[in-house]
Amino acid sequence: MTSKPSSGGLVYSTDSGRMCPACRHPVASCVCTSAKARPAGDGIVRVSRETKGRAGKGVTLVKGLALDDAALVTLGKQLKAACGSGGTVKDGVIEVQGDHCERVMALLQAQGHKVKRAGG
Repeated sequence: MTSKPSSGGLVYSTDSGRMCPACRHPVASCVCTSAKARPAGDGIVRVSRETKGRAGKGVTLVKGLALDDAALVTLGKQLKAACGSGGTVKDGVIEVQGDHCERVMALLQAQGHKVKRAGG
């Protein structure tokens, strides 16, 4: 009798729980999420206003901050409180609802950041 060829080595097991499809490690110790680092910027914080994809509602975007996630969330809270509006932090970008570019730029300059107005 001849033996059957193997099926490629992929074995399903419940020992480790859910596995990451990219690195094949358990989700709790996945190396993919820790490898995602933001690219190093040029040290200039860019403040812009955008309405794209928001049904005409404008938001103020703050990009280029060389801070970790916890510091970004804290700075986002400070900016939202100073502007009196809502917002969020997504993918290293702080979004403040409304057109508050000048106020945000003044607050960031007061904290020692080099700030530039981006866009129109």
